[in-house]
Order: sequence, then C-alpha cells, then structure tokens
Amino acid sequence: MSRRLPPLYALRAFEAAARHSSFTRAANELSITQSAVSRHIKTLEEHFGCRLFQRNGRNLQPSESARLLLPGVRDGFAALERACATLHGEDDVLRMKAPSTLTMRWLLARLSRFRHLQAGNEVQLTSAWMEVDHVDFNHEPFDCAVLLGNGNFPADWEATFLFPELLIPVGSPALIHEVPWTVAQLASVELLHPTPDRRDWRDWLGRTGLAEQISLKGGQAFDTLELGMIAAARGYGVAIGDLMMVAEDVAQGRLSLPWPTAVFSGLNYYLVWPGTRPGGERLKRLSDFLQSEVQAMALPAVEILR
Repeated sequence: MSRRLPPLYALRAFEAAARHSSFTRAANELSITQSAVSRHIKTLEEHFGCRLFQRNGRNLQPSESARLLLPGVRDGFAALERACATLHGEDDVLRMKAPSTLTMRWLLARLSRFRHLQAGNEVQLTSAWMEVDHVDFNHEPFDCAVLLGNGNFPADWEATFLFPELLIPVGSPALIHEVPWTVAQLASVELLHPTPDRRDWRDWLGRTGLAEQISLKGGQAFDTLELGMIAAARGYGVAIGDLMMVAEDVAQGRLSLPWPTAVFSGLNYYLVWPGTRPGGERLKRLSDFLQSEVQAMALPAVEILR
C-alpha cells in the first residue's frame, strides 16, 4: 500500500507560500486567511517531521526540505490542472485574461460581436490590472489571454500578433481647438502620466526629439492608461494614449490628437494560448476574428515612428 499523502489543500498552501515567499500573499491568492495558511504549513510539517519555512526578520525563506519538496508538488498540481482542463475544454466557454485598459477600449466590443456570430463562441473575460502583462496557464484558470509583450513566449504556446502599441498624445476636444500644436503649446499644458514612472511620455518625447524642450516634472500620475485617457477627455491635461484604443473616441469627437505623431513602443498585443490544451479550433476562430477586426479598423491620419 502506498504511503498516505498529506491533504491537497495543505500542499496547495505550501506551493503558494513557497512561490511568493510570503504567507500573506499566498493567503490572498487562495482567498483564505494568513492563519489558515500557517495551519496548513504546520499540518505538513507534522506530516513530514521537518521544518518547511524559516523566518529571517520579515523575510520568509523555504528550508532545504521545502526546496526538495517544491518541484514535485508544483509539477503535480500542474498535471492535475492539465487533466481538469481536458474536461473544461469540452464545454462551450473560452476563459480569457486581458489587461483592463485594452478590455474597456477595444476588446469588450469585439468579443460581444464574436459571441453573436454563431453558437459556441462564448468567451468569459476577466479584466486584470497588470504591471507587466502576464498569465500562468498552469496556475490560473484561463484558456487564453491577450498580452502586451515582446513576443518571447514559451515554446509550447500559440501566439497570434494583433497590433502594435503606438503611443500618442491625447486630450479633450474642448482643450485642443486646432492641431497640430506648437512646441510652446505642448510645453505649457499639464502632462498626464499613465504610469508613475512616466515612461510613456519619456519614450514619446525621446523618439520625437522633444525631450529637451518638454519637461516631465509635475503633472498627475495614474496607475493605468485608461485613467490617464479619462482625465484627458475631461480636460485636465494631455495624456499619452494608444492609437488603436483611442481611434473610435477620436472619430466620435470624444478625444483629440494635439500632436499627430504616434511612436511604436517596441511592444505588441498578442492573443496567446497553450498549444497542448483542448479547444484549439475555437481559439483559432477567435484569433482569425480578432485579426479581421484589426484589419477593418479606420485609424486617424497620423505619422507613425517605428
């Protein structure tokens, strides 16, 4: 008879705690309390008769025993999730993860059309804020994702190029009466920053040769591209937007382009999914549909610097 295994929920708590080096972050991921994670770890330590974690000040470090245990536990859960995904692949729902701004500005309308084309095209979308676009198909319940990246994805993933990230200044039509603006006009307005590190404006000014003439100091900083563009539309200043995501707002007069030059950030949006999972035919249909939507878009007439 094989040796009794410890509880799976305790092993799951151990894997999350070891991956995050934190009981708190493991608890947040698993939607349980920190004390519950601690109890699960204690259960495992009693089962194996050894310490699994050591505290060094505020830092939580896996013990040597934990480092020996972790690879097998991680591979075991990955195998279980792949097996369960086989049954998930039999239903009519594709589970997708996507960045929040892309969801609101572009993806939501396209997925609504995709669902109405024919039966069996249901997509369950989860919008997520991500500092760096990322998905872990072994530990997150998604069949596919739309990510902004450089195209260097795992070898067993399928990836479909959708469109490039093209940065461009945007503002309220009430603020921007005539275009293009002069350097003096751009220098006099408050710049709105979609990220606290101001990287988007820095990239745009550098590529357009205006870095020495426009100051990055001051100006409101936000956590997302979406918040920056909302503030710009309400007349609080000029933000950096993405050309593909503001095209419809520009066409309908909700946003204007004070300096009609877009700069390629070096990153692109991709639809990605694990090539070894079921549902490949439906994902290919979704991929073809999203590419056709991109090709059908009418973009504002601007200069594009690549």
